[in-house]
Amino acid sequence: MKFFQKLIRIVPATLFLLCFLVMQHVFGQGKADMNDYLSQRFQRYCELFPREEVFVSSDQEEYIAGEELWFNIWSVDKRSSSPSSNSKIIYLELLNPENNPISQKRISIVKGSGQGYIELPDTLTTGTYTIRAYTNWMKNFLPFNCFMKDIKIYNPFRSRFSKNKIIAENGFNPEISKNNSFFNSNQLLTLKVNNLRPDTLEIFVNAAGKYLSDNNNLFYLFIQTHGKTNLVSSERINDEHTKIGIPKNLLIPGINQITLFNFKGQPVCERYIYTPDKRNNLLSIHVADSCRTRSKVSLELNIEDSRTINTNSTNLSLSVSPVTNRKGNIGFSEYMIFGSEFGLLPERIIKGKKINELPRELMDSLLLNIKSNWIDWKSVLSDTLPEFKFKVEREDHFLTGMLFTSNHQLAPPGEFLILSTPGKIPKFQYAKTNKEAKFTFNIHVGEEVQDLIIQPDDVSKNYGIYLESSFSDKYLASELRVDSIRKPMPSYLSKMGINYQVGKIYGFSSVGIPFLTPYLPTANSKRFYGKPDEEIILKDWVKLSSMEEVFFEIVPQVKLKKNGSIYEMLLVDPFGKILYDTPPVIMIDGVIIKDPGIIANLDPENVEKIDIVKKRYIVGDYLFNGIVNVITSSGDFSNVAVAQNAINFQYQVIDSVHTFKSSDYSSLEMNNRHEPDFRNTLYWNPSLKSEKDGKAKVEFWTSDITGDYEVKVQGITSEGKIFTAYKIINVKY
Repeated sequence: MKFFQKLIRIVPATLFLLCFLVMQHVFGQGKADMNDYLSQRFQRYCELFPREEVFVSSDQEEYIAGEELWFNIWSVDKRSSSPSSNSKIIYLELLNPENNPISQKRISIVKGSGQGYIELPDTLTTGTYTIRAYTNWMKNFLPFNCFMKDIKIYNPFRSRFSKNKIIAENGFNPEISKNNSFFNSNQLLTLKVNNLRPDTLEIFVNAAGKYLSDNNNLFYLFIQTHGKTNLVSSERINDEHTKIGIPKNLLIPGINQITLFNFKGQPVCERYIYTPDKRNNLLSIHVADSCRTRSKVSLELNIEDSRTINTNSTNLSLSVSPVTNRKGNIGFSEYMIFGSEFGLLPERIIKGKKINELPRELMDSLLLNIKSNWIDWKSVLSDTLPEFKFKVEREDHFLTGMLFTSNHQLAPPGEFLILSTPGKIPKFQYAKTNKEAKFTFNIHVGEEVQDLIIQPDDVSKNYGIYLESSFSDKYLASELRVDSIRKPMPSYLSKMGINYQVGKIYGFSSVGIPFLTPYLPTANSKRFYGKPDEEIILKDWVKLSSMEEVFFEIVPQVKLKKNGSIYEMLLVDPFGKILYDTPPVIMIDGVIIKDPGIIANLDPENVEKIDIVKKRYIVGDYLFNGIVNVITSSGDFSNVAVAQNAINFQYQVIDSVHTFKSSDYSSLEMNNRHEPDFRNTLYWNPSLKSEKDGKAKVEFWTSDITGDYEVKVQGITSEGKIFTAYKIINVKY
């Protein structure tokens, strides 16, 4: 006993001494420890909060109302620059000039890419329309953190004016600009850079005398590029002006963030610079410069230095469409320099120019007004990590909604809701309301149309259910400018309009057969309660006239009886004793019902079997005091009315994918056909793969229309090599 009393007195003193020694070690080794501290915090933050970027490539940049718009989507992990494996769904919208959605698609993403098409209504007015795309995770940062691309749609037969969209913020996020005051308020340490030298980045640091005395003549330099650490170092200031030279081979190509920290590890100033990628475009297009109408075009793509690239994982999109005057939209490789990390819309700023062609002084001046909306040092260094409303949809799609009381007030937290999918294999999922009365269900990602039923578990409270859209309603503020002066349409657009009309008259559509459904993990095909204690197949028994007789004669351990005008169902043991204080959970085709009278009114002719679970069964927080599941012959709950406070709807998580249908004149019969071929887009392939030698071969047929066509190829490899290439070909008689 005395030993333990001494130990109790010694332990606190020992712990205090250890803490004192640790603190002395930290301050004594401040330089190295602070470098490690900043690096570890930064790495942890980037791993916990990955940055996704989305890029959309379309077959054209200008369309005639009524045409099909074909697109391919890539999802890229910002840190690794490789195809993202995080989100399995991308939300794509086509917005009209007033920012109202014309079309909304949920696109399945497999190995970082997906594809689809939009059938443009022929009633659209002429104007500027916007394609925007984002993942569920990216919804936490909207309206700025998403892909946006303007396209032009023309209606030469209806429009008397043009509606043009002007982004009010000019592409910059005003909220992000305000955050710059966090650094600018500290004038004790200032930062300037010279990025004009070819091999060395020069950093100039000016420190006031008070900063020197308060920080032991030290500061810490941290340089990162899209989530990767380039350099961490401790620097000593010998006087008020310090110059540091950084070899540029340490800098990863892209937007580099330079941050200075004081002796306590607090950020005091930062600057962004641009380091260009010196590698040339690795993709080349080999095709004849000219060809004739209704002729076969052979095209070859060549990925140079394919030995260092896993060409089997290369995912390319290829389009062949008319050359137009539209400029401004940038390619995949250039878009990824900025992405959406800085609240920028690069195509609105550089206006069709190549980023690497911009003067270095101009590029650096643009970067003076930006700030990352991903790397926030307050969050990086905080012990409390930020919470986000929208989660990454890695395996399932999230279906969300709200629960209201009968007088339209928010339901209290902790209320159960039940999701059922009618079928012979019962599935069960519940959700509970949070403090905002919201609930979330996980839906298997697939192309199949699912029949879903959602209902409150407590039917006595007469709750109402509201389902939220999975698409965001946050949009960039914009101005609508209507050009009421009717201007002559460019000749190439008039030609495209005539082409569309001719194709419509002859019933041509570029929409082909559906693709094979991409591999997606299959939903659980087993009964959620496993093998039941009793499985009674009615055809094995003599036919009975009512369900009351069925339970009385065939299912003796389940009592279905009428008490006045109300039916009740109970589980009993072999001696007739009631098993539980509350009735079992009753189902028809896996859908929970609260009124046993519904089962009593079923025709036994329409019932296939009855599953019975006699024991208590628990799923998460939901307790079943036994289960009675009546499975009908159709298994689709079609002969039963849905409860009054339930909602029944069909839901397709992802949109179906179709092939692009083009003409083929390889046979003499097809070549001699008299129907005109006035296609605008000659060819579209969203998932072109290269061979092991880095080459890919494509063949397509031209139409009856002469003129210049642009071959556009974009894509990415599993290693993050991004390709963008263009080639003009001429079609003549």
